Amino acid sequence: MFGLGVPELIVIFVIALIVFGPKKLPELGKALGKGIAEFKRASQEMKDTIETEVRNAEHSIDLKKLKDDVEGIQTDIKKELAEAVKPAPAAAEQPAPEGTQPAQTASSGEASAETNKEKSVDPYGKS
Repeated sequence: MFGLGVPELIVIFVIALIVFGPKKLPELGKALGKGIAEFKRASQEMKDTIETEVRNAEHSIDLKKLKDDVEGIQTDIKKELAEAVKPAPAAAEQPAPEGTQPAQTASSGEASAETNKEKSVDPYGKS
């Protein structure tokens, strides 16, 4: 970009030597070196800070997407549970399959107990 090669640097060094003198030139070089090193250090810190902030922002966006996905799944599960828990139609409303008799209702606990005894069959022939 600037085209600074070895011949150009020698010319700059000679001019600096003439302007500042041999006693001040080492001090100026040392100060210039420290300034450049500090600039590089500050640039690296700024770069690291920006990269950290970008990573945090990406992580935050990922968490928001994950939260939205979890909330969507939660809503779907609630809908499915609500549909699964809907009360089934009463047995009296459903027609009995052909060849079967509809269930009889007992008026008292004793009648249902007698009905259960009559229907139970002992597979071993004992009563």
